[in-house]
Amino acid sequence: MSVTRIVEKFFYKRQKELDRHLNEAGALQQEVLRRLIETAKNTEFGAKHLFGATRDYASFAQNTPLNTYEDLKGDIERMRRGERDVLWPGTVRWFAKSSGTTNDKSKFIPVSDQGLQRIHYAGGTDTVALYLRDHPHSRLFDGKALILGGSHAPNYNFSNSLVGDLSAILIENINPLVNLVRVPKKRTALLSDFEIKRERIARETVNKNVTNLSGVPSWMLSVLTRVLEISGKSHLNEVWPNLEVFFHGGVAFTPYRQQYEELIPSGSMHYMETYNASEGFFGQQDDLSDPSMMLMLDYDIFYEFIPMEELHEEHPNIVPLTGVEIGRNYAMVISTSCGLWRYIIGDTITFTSKNPYKFVITGRTKHFINAFGEELIVDNAEKGLDYACKQTGAEVLEYTAAPVFMDNHAKCRHQWIIEFAKDPDDINHFAQLLDQKLQEINSDYEAKRYKNITLQHLEIVKAHHNLFNNWLKAKGKLGGQHKVPRLYNSRRFIDELLELNQ
Repeated sequence: MSVTRIVEKFFYKRQKELDRHLNEAGALQQEVLRRLIETAKNTEFGAKHLFGATRDYASFAQNTPLNTYEDLKGDIERMRRGERDVLWPGTVRWFAKSSGTTNDKSKFIPVSDQGLQRIHYAGGTDTVALYLRDHPHSRLFDGKALILGGSHAPNYNFSNSLVGDLSAILIENINPLVNLVRVPKKRTALLSDFEIKRERIARETVNKNVTNLSGVPSWMLSVLTRVLEISGKSHLNEVWPNLEVFFHGGVAFTPYRQQYEELIPSGSMHYMETYNASEGFFGQQDDLSDPSMMLMLDYDIFYEFIPMEELHEEHPNIVPLTGVEIGRNYAMVISTSCGLWRYIIGDTITFTSKNPYKFVITGRTKHFINAFGEELIVDNAEKGLDYACKQTGAEVLEYTAAPVFMDNHAKCRHQWIIEFAKDPDDINHFAQLLDQKLQEINSDYEAKRYKNITLQHLEIVKAHHNLFNNWLKAKGKLGGQHKVPRLYNSRRFIDELLELNQ
């Protein structure tokens, strides 16, 4: 009997429990809210916001304000210095370093011991449970899992407290038994220099029986390319013939799918998206034929949603899960066992189903372009690029876009910098196809493009090879969970890239 047939028995109970997501979504979320409030009622935050007297969602929403990172930053800083019972009971030792805000280079998201187990590791367990449920002939545990991670460093001088990428925190605290089925070595996985790490990972894994991959598509692609170079093989399934699935997340997979399919030309290779952020594990595909992800409802995460068009209003109509509408774009708000209370995470999603609750990530509350009323979001950009690539045979490796508010001819447009893995034959034709698709899927963009009156035809600047990696490296953000901002409403990032691209 294979190892997988033995191990999969440990997932049967959870596979049955997940059926509650179909018909008991509201009840599951009520249970989570009660559990969070009861546990945190004696913290400073809980006492201040009357958790002890809170009995339902209405009173919770009335007594607890919405929060951004800036709102909680002072309390988080106290927690980083070892203070107890601030946002969550006890002392929090781990802080996930995430991309920064307008005022700070980085955010430090608290990761409590309970949150580590009941959110992040719970999500990883369910990823395997759902995959094995749908693939009964899997040999997942008969080989090794190649798991990419970031790095961590000491948190001030507080004993046993560290800050780092979430992936590094997960690797550092993982059950020792998991190390029997994962590669690379722990000390390699936690290296901070991505270029050294990439080389060592490739050499440590090239002769292993790797059956599954986990990581961010862009950084994993870099590692896999090096594995091929070392092996001298043409395709990855010649190196790892038993490779069957890539559990991916962090950035949209659409720009990378074709490159992976060329790298791994196997009909038995699967791709499963997960939504695991520093703030929590929120969703994952439960059906690989459907790009939507199932929202995970019984972890230590209570969800609320703000319609994007109301996000900046003084009194937006905030709704719990049972109040959402299919097809509407929402900013997600979370309360978790890591001490994030009514926290606006910054991601936007749209629900595609309510039984179970399934969704697609549409972008970031700050990563969009709305300089002229066009309201272009990341989901639009991904679909437009996918269309242009399919029509021209091009492959996009990285990109970002921003508005040109007015050039010396008084013309306004969107400017894109794109690094191609495979160039289109005619970049102007590629730009026309992209612009055409954006008008087709976004009526606001179409209206602003009408007769070039408000918005001129978009411009594409071809990036030099490795431009985006060099830019990230210059900022000390190469590897780990760092991401290129896809759309931005100012020229903060694109001007830096243009200067580097000269």
